[in-house]
Amino acid sequence: MDPHRSAQDVLRCHLCETPGPPMYCDICHIHLCKTCVGEHVLEEEKEHRVVPFKTEGFAPECLKHPTKLCDLKCEQCNIPICVECVSSSDHLGHIQVEISKIIETKKEILQKDLNDLKNIVYPKYQQFAYDLHVQKANLNRNSQRLVTAISKHGEDLHQNIDFAIEKLKSDVDEIECKYLVVLNKQIDEITRTISEITESIAELNKIQNSGDVSHFFAYQSRNAEFKRVPSKPTVFLPEFIPQKINKETFGHLLGSLSNLSTNKEDSGNKVVLPNAMSSSLDRLFIDEPRVVININTEYGNLNKLRCVSGLNDDGFWTSGQDNLMRLYNLHGKLMKSIQTKSGTQPWDIAVTQSGELVYNDLINGTVNIVKKKKVKTVIRPHGWKPFYVCSAFSGDFLVVMISDDKKETKVVRYSGSTEKQTIQHDDKGKPLYSSEPYPKYISENKNLDICVADNKARSVVVVNQAGILRFIYTSSPTTSTKKLFKPTGITTDSFSRILTSDGNNNCIHILDKDGRFLRFIDNCYLVSPSCLCMDTTDNVLVAEWESGKVKKIQYYK
Repeated sequence: MDPHRSAQDVLRCHLCETPGPPMYCDICHIHLCKTCVGEHVLEEEKEHRVVPFKTEGFAPECLKHPTKLCDLKCEQCNIPICVECVSSSDHLGHIQVEISKIIETKKEILQKDLNDLKNIVYPKYQQFAYDLHVQKANLNRNSQRLVTAISKHGEDLHQNIDFAIEKLKSDVDEIECKYLVVLNKQIDEITRTISEITESIAELNKIQNSGDVSHFFAYQSRNAEFKRVPSKPTVFLPEFIPQKINKETFGHLLGSLSNLSTNKEDSGNKVVLPNAMSSSLDRLFIDEPRVVININTEYGNLNKLRCVSGLNDDGFWTSGQDNLMRLYNLHGKLMKSIQTKSGTQPWDIAVTQSGELVYNDLINGTVNIVKKKKVKTVIRPHGWKPFYVCSAFSGDFLVVMISDDKKETKVVRYSGSTEKQTIQHDDKGKPLYSSEPYPKYISENKNLDICVADNKARSVVVVNQAGILRFIYTSSPTTSTKKLFKPTGITTDSFSRILTSDGNNNCIHILDKDGRFLRFIDNCYLVSPSCLCMDTTDNVLVAEWESGKVKKIQYYK
């Protein structure tokens, strides 16, 4: 193998080709073994400077002059060059740097990189890998902890359900015992009377057979007494009315997992990456709510717009101070109108989950439903007037009622025409709602809370599904509103947030499910906002009492 042309050969002495020469002439740019140093220095034609050669940074062979080694690097051409290249015109005027200095600089960089990798980077990755293995080991344990907690909660719920079932069974047994006492007492009385009748029959036969006149004179008839047969008691056991369970919302009653997130460290700063499961729950409010649709209806002037209720994203029902309920599309076109059964104005309207229109008729004191253009009475309470209504997720009706003497208010849950629940007092026996027939719009939240906007009391009253008071909202903690809070409508969105219109301040208050104030919608030029409802994408529809307009407002991103 040619030692001057092969890049694979070892470095050799320029004079004798001994491998691994330890010396180098800086003037002639050749490598020398110790034996040949003297011979080279004795050459008198030119000056020589022989120095020890560091094998770690040996010079590469010149590509243009294969017999020469490159001791310099041309900065402009970015290639190594030999002494003959320097004297040529190819690199005239170019900056040249000794390769040995470049190698020394590179060695310093390499040493620094080596130290960084060994002492900083590698330990960090080791720690990272260790932390991941620790998290992996903890993952199953923590998952099992969650599963155990959920199972324990399930056991508690089962115990509560079993307790409630046993309580119902016990109530049935108690009712049976009470009725049994009544029936046994009646049986004893009837048995005694039958015995007396039997004795009377025997006595009469005896008198007739004896022919004794004194017995005839002594006889006193008891037939009138016996003919008064006592009233037959009829025992009616109460019916069991099972609570309907909505599969879509039942999970919310059991509990939920908190929002899942992954923390990543980036130079000491933690960045939270939301999980796709919870991203929809974390949608942000837009900076400025905006009116996306502004619809002029036939209401206004003498016929004020009272109510709006969503059907779907294609239209909505309205009612005012006349006897018609009108269906509009989102372009403001009147699609349909239905007259009330009594010929007077409906006090409130709602739309069921199946899209049927429901309304309250104060003249008849009824709640009616419209099916196939026919009006059917569903609820007719006695001693109470149904003022406001909403359709629950379960398919039940929630009705705000005020007594005929206007001294009491209650919320009643109906399944069809059957009364299932009454909500009227708190745990101290105090009324939850004001009694006067002022607006008391009602809505059911996604978490099955029952929310009432009580205009007279200037408050929003929220109870849970069992009718237990959760909170009462009376005003915003900010100073943005100038007048007293006057709720004139209420609705809830898909995240269980509560929206209530404020007729005094021409705005809408937004609360979270626990009654904490979140923000106002107060920049949409609302005029006397009254009834509210939601569309399927959480835009709120607002009925304006004075103008007769329905505004669709976007407040989420």
